[in-house]
Amino acid sequence: MQEKIKEILDQIETVIVGKNEVMERILMAILAGGHVLMEDVPGVGKTTTAMTFARVLGLQTRRVQFTSDTMPSDIIGFSVYDKDTGKLVYKPGAVMTKLLLADEINRTSSKTQSALLEAMEEGHVSIDGKTHPLPDPFIVLATQNPAGSAGTQMLPNSQLDRFLVKLTMGYPDFKS
Repeated sequence: MQEKIKEILDQIETVIVGKNEVMERILMAILAGGHVLMEDVPGVGKTTTAMTFARVLGLQTRRVQFTSDTMPSDIIGFSVYDKDTGKLVYKPGAVMTKLLLADEINRTSSKTQSALLEAMEEGHVSIDGKTHPLPDPFIVLATQNPAGSAGTQMLPNSQLDRFLVKLTMGYPDFKS
């Protein structure tokens, strides 16, 4: 197992240089089945880190760029009427993947944040009285900008506990 972990970290280091400790923490959270929140200023590689983990781990991945108009249905899905069958048909949202990159999670409404965070906690979504289980594993790598950044709405502490790890990337050192 240690050899496989080292191999994964070595592959990640080909893209993300000088952040070994941060990458180890992210990988350990993923292996523990937890979700990760990366908070830092723009331009330090949060999204690149998440996309690199997705590629290296080979998990089915979706990315959502959260904006002020992102709707809960974009995240958890919705039902649509099928005129041929006369029934409501579930159209899966972004959470129906093994690894979800939730980019700039604090740029969306609290209602949309809650939809994602509820799915993270419950392991399923409920639409029109029907429960739809999330894939196993279901891992969220979320990014957010620091408090006070323009256009952001911070996650309350009660929602932050959905994440196993919250970390900052920091700027690379001169040597890196």
